[in-house]
Amino acid sequence: AAIAEVDSIRSLIDEKTIRAPFSGKVGVQNVYDGQYLHAGEAIVSLQSLDPLHVNFKLPQQHVARVSNGLSVRVETNALPGQVINGSITAIDPEVDASTRNTAIQATIPNTEEKLLPGMFVKVSIILPEEKEVLSIPATSVVYAPYGASVYIVDEETAEENGESKKVARQQFVKLGRMQGDFVAVTSGLKPQDLVVSTGAFKLFNGQSVVENNKLAPEFKLQPNPDDT
Repeated sequence: AAIAEVDSIRSLIDEKTIRAPFSGKVGVQNVYDGQYLHAGEAIVSLQSLDPLHVNFKLPQQHVARVSNGLSVRVETNALPGQVINGSITAIDPEVDASTRNTAIQATIPNTEEKLLPGMFVKVSIILPEEKEVLSIPATSVVYAPYGASVYIVDEETAEENGESKKVARQQFVKLGRMQGDFVAVTSGLKPQDLVVSTGAFKLFNGQSVVENNKLAPEFKLQPNPDDT
């Protein structure tokens, strides 16, 4: 009987113990010891401060330009001169019928907990920049201590018989960013140049070549090899 009474008291204490539904920081309490409470009455504010969600609205004419994962920059007069970088994590699938705006949510880090929920902030969305680049397969590039080069196929007329033949000509290039099987060329090539894509390391300047595209592999911007 004593054990049963202890279990009953423990159960009653457990019912009256208040537990936070998530980890966070509590604020100023709204109740005092001995005060009677009604179901659902607020006791204290509980906020999760890291990371934080930034909610803002965007006019409908701009919604098509944004997507999840786009970078955002957040500024506030509470932290003058500081810029917090984050990314868009949610886009409302509907437009507000009265304002023609769409709700957007971004997530930003707040490790030092200097930002607080309810603050007013300025949000800038960083849109991707579209830029035309000249790209070639990465296998076309021959790397050497004195720089990177490729081999271009040129038409050349033989002096002895006047016949036209194809020769490989070494061309030094400056490279940019890589994506998938391709690398951007910032200088050294023109769009109409015919570049050797495979086996370039076997060539030398002025060597006669025969074009055979049947041996060329398939190059992709987002390759997915079988062994990955």
